[in-house]
Amino acid sequence: MAVQQNKVSKSRRNNRRAHDSLTAANPNECPNCGELKRPHHVCPDCGHYADREVIAVADEVEIDEDAA
Repeated sequence: MAVQQNKVSKSRRNNRRAHDSLTAANPNECPNCGELKRPHHVCPDCGHYADREVIAVADEVEIDEDAA
């Protein structure tokens, strides 16, 4: 079992964790619909990527509340 030789100070311990913080997202504007999307990903709103439609997005699905 590993046992530390000397006490690790709070400063040294926290310096080791300096690169663990999360970075903020970097959204880009979709050239087709103008909504924000993740870079290098298909737009979730219109289904376009690089000025062409990749996924056909349905407008809205109607659900019968009586049938469910």
